[in-house]
Amino acid sequence: MSLWSRITAALAALASGEPLSEVFARLRTPPERSVAFTIAVIGLGAKMAKADGVVTRNEVAAFRRVFAIPPEEEGHAAHVFNLARQDVAGYDAYARKIAGMFARDHAMLIDVMEGLFQIATADGSYADEEDTFLRTVAEIFGLSDRCFRVLRTRYAGAQCCDPYDILGVDADAPIAAIRAAWRQAVRDNHPDRLIARGVPEEAVQLAQKRLVDINRAWAEITAKQAA
Repeated sequence: MSLWSRITAALAALASGEPLSEVFARLRTPPERSVAFTIAVIGLGAKMAKADGVVTRNEVAAFRRVFAIPPEEEGHAAHVFNLARQDVAGYDAYARKIAGMFARDHAMLIDVMEGLFQIATADGSYADEEDTFLRTVAEIFGLSDRCFRVLRTRYAGAQCCDPYDILGVDADAPIAAIRAAWRQAVRDNHPDRLIARGVPEEAVQLAQKRLVDINRAWAEITAKQAA
């Protein structure tokens, strides 16, 4: 059964009245964590797409790019997105369920936020309503202000992110500590590591832009050190 067929089955359980907490309880461990991750981005992404009052074709297309959906699965994916968009549940309650499911996996929650930022900025703008939505979700997820700032700057900022913020270190940290943070960030965003923690193969490209920023940050810092 494909990822999208498994997701459709999970959403069908929700549609039949099964509590979200029970459906998510079955999705906590691999390989079903990939289903949970996708439902998280779909559910919150569909709700966020309505945050500014309109669901654009660009936002739907961005959702499809996040997951690199093969042509033969586009029908399933569109059905899943439409089901989530029509769900009347509040996004904050939905976000809390997701935060609880991935409570021990901070990196997975960042992956979800990354997908949401891609969807939010797909139409070339970043509305105040979307910023409020994403900031609230980040707070529910327990993400730091620094983490949120880096994500927002990466996707919606006019300038590049601060290199120290990207690596999560202070500007006066020893170079050895900064190097260690850079190496750990590269390891954490390797495709194999993402798949191991439950990000579906269809969404592994989420880390590509992040890795570019991580390596750029290290290059900027080492250039400053050498100057």
